[in-house]
Amino acid sequence: MVIAVRGLASLRGPRTGGASMNSHVREAGNALINPDRLWDDLMALAEITEPGRPHTRRSFSPLFLDGRRWLEGRFEEAGMSVRYDNAANLIARREGGVAGLSPIVLGSHSDTVPSGGRFDGILGVLAGLEVVRTLTERGIVTRHPIEVIDFLAEEPSEYGLSCVGSRAMSGHLRNDLLALKRSDGESLGQAIARVGGKRDELANALRTDIAAFLELHIEQGRVLESGGTDVGLVTGIVGIVRLRIVFTGAADHAGATPFDLREDALVAAAHMVTTVRSVGEDLSRRGRGYVIATTGCLDVEPNAANVVPGRVTMVVEVRAEDAVLLDEFVEVIDQASEVVASWLRVRRSEFTLLSSSRPALCDTRLRNHLAVSAQELRLTSVPMASGAGHDAAFLSLIAPMAMVFVPSRDGKSHCPEEWTEKQQCADGTAVLLEALLRVDRDETFDAPAVADA
Repeated sequence: MVIAVRGLASLRGPRTGGASMNSHVREAGNALINPDRLWDDLMALAEITEPGRPHTRRSFSPLFLDGRRWLEGRFEEAGMSVRYDNAANLIARREGGVAGLSPIVLGSHSDTVPSGGRFDGILGVLAGLEVVRTLTERGIVTRHPIEVIDFLAEEPSEYGLSCVGSRAMSGHLRNDLLALKRSDGESLGQAIARVGGKRDELANALRTDIAAFLELHIEQGRVLESGGTDVGLVTGIVGIVRLRIVFTGAADHAGATPFDLREDALVAAAHMVTTVRSVGEDLSRRGRGYVIATTGCLDVEPNAANVVPGRVTMVVEVRAEDAVLLDEFVEVIDQASEVVASWLRVRRSEFTLLSSSRPALCDTRLRNHLAVSAQELRLTSVPMASGAGHDAAFLSLIAPMAMVFVPSRDGKSHCPEEWTEKQQCADGTAVLLEALLRVDRDETFDAPAVADA
């Protein structure tokens, strides 16, 4: 039987006075999902880790596969069917009540960085599971099928690539990427086959049948915590451009070479470090979304206290919501590095684009459903960009996508100290559940399912 509801938030009955807004918020989160069960799952999966290095579950490792077997059991206990696609993405499915509709997809990733945290990615997968459990317990059959996906290798893997599973699902895992190798010679394509995928049939991992994708994630920053805000409504995921710039001068004796005779490559690089910062700040003031720029790597040669640096390699990164600003940054830094090199009598011997990904904007309809859901649950919210990359960026290439953030204590992530409170996890999951029900009723997402390519 299909139970038609306006949203689970409406099942709580009329709001009454006599309590603070904050208490209403906490009651709202607890009313929809089971915070203790969600928390117990988060802590249980965190225990599957390398001894002495919490919380480490690297993609393609035996512990990663142990974690996935644990997830399979939880999904099956919730009455979901479980399968792996040809890219070794773990997909759990709950059927819908209306034949022919495309699935609404929730999810994230269960792999970690070395000594990573208990929430990054993992919360998004387990929140999807908790959403399905809650629907089943309340006897609600959604019109659309619901899928919860644990994407393969969202974090940078030993093969030098991140977002492996979502790249494949969106048709962007090229053959040259599959040939990438780790130190023992195993290729990425071989590794995918080893963990349940099909290297020679990856084209069949491409999805064309997703009605909408929603991802709950920890913020990995301090915006929500510093503002006392419950959830962040993501406007878009930044594009990322990385550049390598090499200045070549002359290594000379530091005591015997006067300033006016030096060809100091590090002085040129130092000027570019401040230029990168100032150009990024200028672009961020344009009012066209989030922009941040960083010089994160300097390799100085010969790197000796008594030698004028003869060669410096620097790696520069810029992240922005607006693709035009990414291009403008590259153009300005290209010109500025030539000017600095000429002024300081060194050569700019290399200017290389190392990598480039375009920004991914969140779907306006989904953002609105998330915003209304947070409001109904009496949770405070703020629109914000995601300065980190996510599987959702690749999903946006094949389906409408949106994300919701919950706070990270002290902004810490990718470390053992990564922490989000139990109630914060529950609040984010409640927003995810409420938004899913709204999307399920929204007929603009009712395009019929198309078979996988």
